[in-house]
Amino acid sequence: MKQAQAWPMPWLVLILLVLIGPPALARSVDVALVLAIDSSSSINTEEFALQREGLAAAFRDPDVQALMTAGPQGAVAVTILEWSDASWQEVAEPWRVLDGAAAAEALAADLDILPRRIWGGATAIGAALVRARAVLAEAPAAGRRVIDVSGDGSATDPRRLATIRAQLQAEGVTVNGLAILGEEANLDTYYQAEVITGPGAFMIVAKDFSDFARAFRIKLLRELQPGPVAQVR
Repeated sequence: MKQAQAWPMPWLVLILLVLIGPPALARSVDVALVLAIDSSSSINTEEFALQREGLAAAFRDPDVQALMTAGPQGAVAVTILEWSDASWQEVAEPWRVLDGAAAAEALAADLDILPRRIWGGATAIGAALVRARAVLAEAPAAGRRVIDVSGDGSATDPRRLATIRAQLQAEGVTVNGLAILGEEANLDTYYQAEVITGPGAFMIVAKDFSDFARAFRIKLLRELQPGPVAQVR
């Protein structure tokens, strides 16, 4: 009886990869979006919950879900970063590729029960952007790279903020802002002048934390609008 010829191991691995398909993060996306959420000492438990609920509601929104697949790649990638002082940032939700309503609903369900990882600390927006830049380096290849900073105060590390802001602008990264009013006067003016930068950067205002969900939805709809696609990198 003739013995069956064994497949060389490299061929078996290749066949399995073809059958299984690439991991989700291996695909290119239209937008890679870091959502950097303020979790500093000025944010109490109720206010953090309002931020979390606003995120979840936005990803359940049918208009938001439709825009996720409206670009050439048919998908976006999202991660969530909590931040406070210079040495305290935590990835609350790792990169997720959202390629339709089911993926968006799954993310929203996880956000419903997302625990708070940072309690207290200063408002180091510069350090948050440094960490967000590092997180972006782990994102899928994307036509646009965006960092979205939301918070209720100005930076306690202004020099670091100015440095990283200029670096991100030079690298073609967009930094958008969501200024939550009430804690600090003229925060919207500050975000406009000192935080946002890059191609198409803009700033949205929430009148207070109860207005966060409305403002975040508007911001996300604008960020996901298909536009001129940059070279994927």
